[in-house]
Amino acid sequence: MNKRRFRRHSNQASRQGAAAVEFAVVAPLMILLTMGMMEIGRVVMVQQLLVNASREGARLAVLPGIEEVEVQNQVIDDLESMAIMGATVLVTNDPNAAGGSSVTVDISIPAQDISWVPNPAFTLDKVLHASTTMRHEGQ
Repeated sequence: MNKRRFRRHSNQASRQGAAAVEFAVVAPLMILLTMGMMEIGRVVMVQQLLVNASREGARLAVLPGIEEVEVQNQVIDDLESMAIMGATVLVTNDPNAAGGSSVTVDISIPAQDISWVPNPAFTLDKVLHASTTMRHEGQ
């Protein structure tokens, strides 16, 4: 009878040890996958926000008499309201251009500037970029 108790107790202890080893092997992989999904999700979200901000900037830029500085300030304000800091905004616009001429709003930001992960290995050297071109309204 004592042997049975000893075997049962010894079997439970070895199972707990096996579970600890399995956790030690699997936990870092799960954490890495979770952080990677968060990072990729953030990049996709910010890319869409850049596209939307470039569209809004281009919509403003096609209006008669709008200066490049006004468009840049509006785009930067839109991005900062969404907690995206440090974007570069380039507006190719001639405020006195004839109707039908093109206006382009380019936005770029290094991916490491928008990362939620401390040392982003997935996007360390990437630059997110969005561009929208529209035509001036007729005058």
